[in-house]
Amino acid sequence: MRNLQIAQIVIAILLMLAILFQNRGVGLSGVFGGSGNVFRTKRGIEKKLFYLTIILSVVFFSISLAVIFLYKG
Repeated sequence: MRNLQIAQIVIAILLMLAILFQNRGVGLSGVFGGSGNVFRTKRGIEKKLFYLTIILSVVFFSISLAVIFLYKG
């Protein structure tokens, strides 16, 4: 049980880092007339970081459900 909680904390920290390292795009420049509607594809490390974020979020959600079900029983 304790191992799942430690894994959950580690995954949460990795997930926060993966989100913070992603490119933020145009931000608020679209509000002030910036060209925020430019379509851009993800390439290289940006694409891998995007997929890593998805994988980490699925793992975090799965571990959270496992902790909930193990504490219930």
